[in-house]
Amino acid sequence: MGGPTVATNLLAAQYIQGLADDALVYAQRLGEWVSRAPQIEEDMALANIGLDLLGQARALLTRVGELDGSGRSEDDLAYLRDEREFRNVHLLEQEVAGFGFEMARLLWFASYQWELYAGLRTSVDEVVAGVAAKALKEVTYHRDHATQWVLRLGDGTAESHERMQQALVDVEPYVTELFDDDPASVAAAESGVGVLPSSLEDAVRARVSAVVEEATVALPESARWRSRGGRDGVHSRPMGYLLAEMQHIARSNPGAQW
Repeated sequence: MGGPTVATNLLAAQYIQGLADDALVYAQRLGEWVSRAPQIEEDMALANIGLDLLGQARALLTRVGELDGSGRSEDDLAYLRDEREFRNVHLLEQEVAGFGFEMARLLWFASYQWELYAGLRTSVDEVVAGVAAKALKEVTYHRDHATQWVLRLGDGTAESHERMQQALVDVEPYVTELFDDDPASVAAAESGVGVLPSSLEDAVRARVSAVVEEATVALPESARWRSRGGRDGVHSRPMGYLLAEMQHIARSNPGAQW
């Protein structure tokens, strides 16, 4: 039997790139909380979560450069791609809002990543499987951290309860996109490289629902509008500003070495 075809490798690269871009873009957003979180310990906690995600992104982007035949490095892929070349979901590129919004976003994303990496530990791609095994331990902490804050805010004062409830409403339109099956994820699942996003939805929603119920708030009804298209490079307004900030130094000093 022959090895993987070029087309198979390209689809696998696109799938892995989506996972890497999710981690990279959210790491950038979480970095914005440093000096802005409710307390110093939380500055450090969110920074460390961002660093965990950055580590995942680095390993996965390196694998993308190997699979797609371009030979691009992690830095090339992080700093020298344009907006339409990024494959992250819209949830992670949204601007930093209130702390409740961040904890709602983190709860959904970390719960999704936990199920994702649990499945990817058996990936036929050894790099992906290795990243998943390490990342699962990190994401367990991310999920627990968000859980504790959602409980604290939801079942706290009248004002914190109201803000946590509104945060869940504000995040809702971006959640379903996490579970959309695109051609790259379907091909990756069929080849054993990845897992189908839709297969994760029930477990993720059950986890988040249990936390929300304990926090005495409620998941909102499905939003009339929902995000879509991130995996195809179609992004929302905040994405361009995020990339401009993230990529400015690298693009202003091409070829520079630290």
